[in-house]
Amino acid sequence: MKKLSQITETFSESVIREMTRICDEAGGYNLSQGFPDFESPKAIQEAAIRAIQAGFNQYPVTFGEPELREAISRKVREYNHIECNPKTDITVTCGATEAMIATLKALINPGDEIIIFEPFYENYGPDSILSGATPRYVTLYGPDWHYSAAELAAAFNEKTKAIIINTPNNPTGKVFSKEELAEIAALCIKWDTYAIADEIYEHILYDGARHVSIASLPGMAERTITINSISKTYSVTGWRVGWAIAAPEITKRIRKVHDFFTVGAPTPLQHAAAEAMTYGPEYYEGLKNHYGEARDFVLGALRQAGFKCELPQGAYYVLTDASDIMARLGITDDTAFSRKLIELTGVATVPGSSFYADKTKGSRQVRFCFCKKWETLKHVAQVLTKLPR
Repeated sequence: MKKLSQITETFSESVIREMTRICDEAGGYNLSQGFPDFESPKAIQEAAIRAIQAGFNQYPVTFGEPELREAISRKVREYNHIECNPKTDITVTCGATEAMIATLKALINPGDEIIIFEPFYENYGPDSILSGATPRYVTLYGPDWHYSAAELAAAFNEKTKAIIINTPNNPTGKVFSKEELAEIAALCIKWDTYAIADEIYEHILYDGARHVSIASLPGMAERTITINSISKTYSVTGWRVGWAIAAPEITKRIRKVHDFFTVGAPTPLQHAAAEAMTYGPEYYEGLKNHYGEARDFVLGALRQAGFKCELPQGAYYVLTDASDIMARLGITDDTAFSRKLIELTGVATVPGSSFYADKTKGSRQVRFCFCKKWETLKHVAQVLTKLPR
């Protein structure tokens, strides 16, 4: 038989989703995949039911229902300080996942390079390969996850088509400062490069951290694609409603790719999403406060169990150094440790190597998520005491 696609041999299936499957088989505590195990807000559930009952059950406008695009436009004007035309600048997609790959397919030509901060969300590597781009990685250095200005500047060249900025960042919890984003923006303008901003955790911030959208900075509106979703902010990761905001010429191309990828995101859920975007500031404060308390509790439990970790500024993950526990167990790599952790405690985590191009950089790290109900988090704290000290 003829050979199958060679490109699919160059990357693996999602390690995060694999750890969820392993956890489910073991009946464990899923601190690997970033989805809540508590109920999504009743109001958004009821909005979806009303939309279904109102007959919004057929194909939507391919690039997004008008009500949702208008709601997105209003929200990003108020919160992100981004001006965008809902008719020409927004594409509603099947989650931020599709928004990212559709954006890359709309931008990339053979020979183009993209810059990715490392450690990175695991989709960015395969997305680069599938789009035909060559990735260039710039290291984020722990424990505060800063980057080297010299290394960043050296990564840009005539082939650089785009840089991906994920802020707040998965897996590190880093929130890029306005000064850092201004430095990135200056390099984008100098090298005529696009910025792809993955801002899906924009409302999950701690200790006074502020979210800044790079598209709001001088000279960046026309060269930034801002990607987001309702998944994390409204705790509906299974709904698959996201979007990409870009200038009209970029949006036209994203819409073409999106049309032939998926046709459209779920129609009734788009209408529910539009309603969710009218929630007042008290909703976002409640979200932030809940995750802030969960963060502090989980980090206390992890440190007590022997993990080394720092407080994340945003998102709901903590990337830990598991070296000491691995040494006590006689384990030398993160994947074996993650499997052993499920065996000993039932707690599922993500091997750190899945967030690096050079897998050795994450071989002593594991990532935990804390977007879980208190019952789950308290059980986890209890079972982690089973680890050798």
